[in-house]
Amino acid sequence: MRKAAERLFVSQPALSQRLQSIEKQWGAQLFLRTQKGLIITPEGELVIQLANEMLEREENVREAIRTLDSKVYGTLKIACATIVGQNWLPKVLKTFVEKYPEAKISLVTGWSSEILRSIYEDEVHIGIVRGLNEWKSTKIHLFEDPLFLVDQEIDTLEKLPAADRPFIQFKSDSNYYQEMMDWWHREFQTSPKQTIVVDQIETCKQMVFNGIGYAILPAITLDGAEIRHLHKIPLEGEGGEPLKRDTWLLGYDAAFQLKQVRAFVKVVREFIAAQPHIL
Repeated sequence: MRKAAERLFVSQPALSQRLQSIEKQWGAQLFLRTQKGLIITPEGELVIQLANEMLEREENVREAIRTLDSKVYGTLKIACATIVGQNWLPKVLKTFVEKYPEAKISLVTGWSSEILRSIYEDEVHIGIVRGLNEWKSTKIHLFEDPLFLVDQEIDTLEKLPAADRPFIQFKSDSNYYQEMMDWWHREFQTSPKQTIVVDQIETCKQMVFNGIGYAILPAITLDGAEIRHLHKIPLEGEGGEPLKRDTWLLGYDAAFQLKQVRAFVKVVREFIAAQPHIL
């Protein structure tokens, strides 16, 4: 008892009282007290075995935490605008999972307004959104891609007002739709003669590829051999500058302190730097 008290930096009476308290908690006598010291009872052996197992587990956890310092674990929770999730993000995630195989990914896609809601409600760590936004926390500009009027037949904007072809529109966030309508009325001071509204941009694109009508599409969707037979007319803003669509990576400051989020941002920056011509 004396030596044990010295190792624990407590008095011998305090240690004796603590042992009595432990025995009371277990409802069993853990030690037999003799003139020569303490003798461990069978019940005491079981409690000591448990204590040693807990100490070993604690050391294993400490070792695991030390290992985490050099690796990226955990789940990366992303909410991404559908158009980016279909055309850009898969290439980035491929690099991420190859570089950090221990990390897991949780991904949801939707409109940018839905992405912002997911971040506000702490359902995800980070979001990738399109267009203008007033996010007050961490915000990283990823890229901008120009907008094109795409069609099989129309090759100049001058032919557009007289063309007897439908304007194929896809449902999107209100700000994107408003941008398109502002451009249209600025150019032609009227509304399209015919319109077809579809639910997804991919449906819109396929209808254009099959010659059903024309559409306004961002460059991020216009990749591959399937667009070679189409006319791509770049759109311009009021000052003659190319009309473009911005893409942002954003989230709360605390989320960007997570190791898996920092690793993803690093992969994104390297990807963009290596492929500046992507859009």
